Amino acid sequence: MATTNKLRFSFKFAYGVGQAGEGIFGTGLGFFLLFYYSQILELSPGLAGTAIGIAVIVDAFSDMIAGSVSDHWRSRLGRRHPFMYASFIPLSCVFFLLFFPLVDSQMGLAIWLAVFTNVARTMMSLYHVPHIALAAEITEDVTDRSALVAYRQFFANIGGLFALLSFFLFFSPLYGDGGRFVPEAYTPWAICAAVVMALTIFWSAWGTRSIIPSLPKVPEAPRASIVELVVRLIKDFMEVARNRNFRFLFTGVLIVYIMVGVTGTLDIYMITYFWELDDTIVLPYLIAYAVGNALGTMVSVPLFAAWGKKACLIFGGVSWAFFQTLPVVLRLLGWFPENDDIVNLAGFEMNLILPILVVVKIIQGFATAQANVGYGSMMADVCDEHEYQSGRRQEGAFFAAVAFSAKATSGFGTVIAGFVLQLIQWPVGANIRTAADVPPQALYDMGMVYGPIIASLGFISVLFYTQYRLTPKRHAEILIELSERRKNQSDSTPESLVSNN
Repeated sequence: MATTNKLRFSFKFAYGVGQAGEGIFGTGLGFFLLFYYSQILELSPGLAGTAIGIAVIVDAFSDMIAGSVSDHWRSRLGRRHPFMYASFIPLSCVFFLLFFPLVDSQMGLAIWLAVFTNVARTMMSLYHVPHIALAAEITEDVTDRSALVAYRQFFANIGGLFALLSFFLFFSPLYGDGGRFVPEAYTPWAICAAVVMALTIFWSAWGTRSIIPSLPKVPEAPRASIVELVVRLIKDFMEVARNRNFRFLFTGVLIVYIMVGVTGTLDIYMITYFWELDDTIVLPYLIAYAVGNALGTMVSVPLFAAWGKKACLIFGGVSWAFFQTLPVVLRLLGWFPENDDIVNLAGFEMNLILPILVVVKIIQGFATAQANVGYGSMMADVCDEHEYQSGRRQEGAFFAAVAFSAKATSGFGTVIAGFVLQLIQWPVGANIRTAADVPPQALYDMGMVYGPIIASLGFISVLFYTQYRLTPKRHAEILIELSERRKNQSDSTPESLVSNN
């Protein structure tokens, strides 16, 4: 059963630091990958987007498998840790190979991209799904549970920042002005990112091993055939889908990750061509959202206590959509400073748009953190409700469904982004370096998609979050009842039947 003791800082730190590896991974694949293959290696944007998207959608099923299998896994290392240990070395190797293709033809690059994206994401599933499921079964203390999600979110931002800063602050300048357009800049960066990714994931698995004896044990069961595993997988997800609160949270996040897939893929295009932020000034903009998000995670737990998780989730969702749209719409309307407008701040001259964009991103990141942390904590609460209703702990199935939605819909978002670039006839090649190299209509069309069109989905997702009905009072009652059930089960279980794992 979950521990009743308050979690130590060192434990929460170790649990959270593993998410830095996923932050690096997500930034590498979401921010750089399409740009690298289409703009640098000159693979058709539609073909590149399709290769990434299909790989992501196919790989999404690996999350479902990882969740279901880890729910039923029996070993001396528990249900989750064996998969966390197994993932970090192959994941790091495949991540590097994504940015070191050994082929150069259009079809060869497309196949390489699809295959290695799929393998890399499958390896990440082995870590990600058991890792996020672990938080729901470590503790039933609502404050500690929210804190674990907050640590996880905080380090996800740290990992994303590391990926961006290491490239733009160190590896890109090694190749002179415009290093982001030089293929050789990506190889040493990918090696560095892969090593740090492996270290943080291993740290998380090793640093949380002390909790294994306190985690729920899987009853002895006969080994299942492949057919039986597939049937069990389907039954697991049919069972969790019966939960009303899960369905509404799940549908809301499906919509969110379509936005994430599109905007995350187009970010580097917007930075490079729409806002024209070169390597010398881009860093404040790149880190602004992550800084705001990290600051937001630090206050999320007291905000939940004051406002409630549901209110914070809705506030964060609305804020993301609003601030995503605001500067782009103002620019399209001609009410925003031009890219070459200069302002003097504290004796330093800089582009006027830079401090404005930085402030907007910090506010957006701070507000969105409440949605990120609130969502993860609310889904863990739904796992408790499901156990109360069904008598089964299925964190893996729940969080695998979440990971499935994230991958499948963000993959769909990547496909959309690739075809948008194809549709608006975006020019490709490392020689396309500034807005002057891009037709004005293509820039306008990209701004419309990136801003108002996609961000409108954020407001739609909030409608689903409003239908979440598990109140803090009801959740507290459920925890009391579950505690009584487990105590009664423990008292009635003969010592000889207790499984040693």
